[in-house]
Amino acid sequence: MSFQDLGLFEAVVHGAQRMGYVEPSPIQVQAIPLVTKGGDIIASAQTGTGKTAAFGLPILSRLKESNGKTRCLILEPTRELALQVEEAFKEFAAFTNLRTVVIYGGVGYGAQREALQKGADIIVATPGRLLDYLQQGEISFADLEILVLDEVDRMLDMGFLPDVRRIVEQCPKERQTLLFSATVPEEIERLSSWCLRDPEKISIGARRSAAETVKHAFYPVAAAQKFDLLKAMLDRTDYHSVLIFCRTKDGADRIARQLESESHKVAVMHSNRSQQERMDALEGFKTGRYEVMIATDIAARGIDIAGVSHVINYDVPQHPEDYVHRIGRTGRAQSEGDAFTIMTAEELPHVKLIEAFIAQKVPREKLENFPYLFTMLFQEEEAARVLKNIRGARTLKGYSYGAKRRR
Repeated sequence: MSFQDLGLFEAVVHGAQRMGYVEPSPIQVQAIPLVTKGGDIIASAQTGTGKTAAFGLPILSRLKESNGKTRCLILEPTRELALQVEEAFKEFAAFTNLRTVVIYGGVGYGAQREALQKGADIIVATPGRLLDYLQQGEISFADLEILVLDEVDRMLDMGFLPDVRRIVEQCPKERQTLLFSATVPEEIERLSSWCLRDPEKISIGARRSAAETVKHAFYPVAAAQKFDLLKAMLDRTDYHSVLIFCRTKDGADRIARQLESESHKVAVMHSNRSQQERMDALEGFKTGRYEVMIATDIAARGIDIAGVSHVINYDVPQHPEDYVHRIGRTGRAQSEGDAFTIMTAEELPHVKLIEAFIAQKVPREKLENFPYLFTMLFQEEEAARVLKNIRGARTLKGYSYGAKRRR
């Protein structure tokens, strides 16, 4: 099947083809005809499956030409995602006169206000900054036809749903609403019952599994050797670009400094970086100016960085869903990728929860000729028994992340 077979506007197909799109992905095959028909949709699919094109191409095909009025609003949870979607829409619409404007916080109002005054057929926005403009009366949704709530599970995690509700209340009741997400937990089901009308549901792939194109493994190591193992992995891996996830912002900064001292070209992405720093890091990583990006989970979902050959979890994620999202940054668009997770004995409970979540045992690997110190993880069953005893009545399955660590 080709994009022409899906009934898209010819100029939009040309835009997609110029970006390298050849055949539609499964989420695109299912979503594009439904969006084109004008009905409401709840669509869930794993990261890297092409959700932006799944709603972007048919939306642009429906709008076709600019009429100077805002007819589509797309809500995104982060600035990076908003900028990414705006860029994709501009590329898709390159052979039309449709105009997309992005608005987000962390920067001044002047340039965004000027862009809005010139007219926008499509607005891509983060909730907080959009509410500012709405409250100041600088944006009108009187002519809005299509509302997209993108990465809704991430909005839920970030506490944005009250703001989303306030925005939806200012949209016309007669509209098309599209909800796209990697997962659809119960809270989102409740939201959808309030803001969608008889939605069609699309679910692509297993929500609890890594992409089939990703080869992933855990690398046990003593806590004192974590950075040494990371350095050895980078030295011995033939990579194009590497995304390294850390649990904390301070940890990301520390690892960045250590790798820079080893002559690696490193970008850093976390919420304490300024918007300009984050944009520079993302752009530099995409263009190859930086070979390594170190990030917290701000980059785990939705950030579309083509060609990431390897993901390394320096810290085991505390929530199983984040493991799937993190390693989904590689192996995108049917290309292959590798994901390595460094694990220490203290992180074993999180490892067990990840394996229960994805319903599979992840292989344990050792780096050849690395001077390992002994760790109980080399006798994992015994290590699990010891940790279970330490935690008393708390089993590994019921391990509470919120509990304070005993001193």
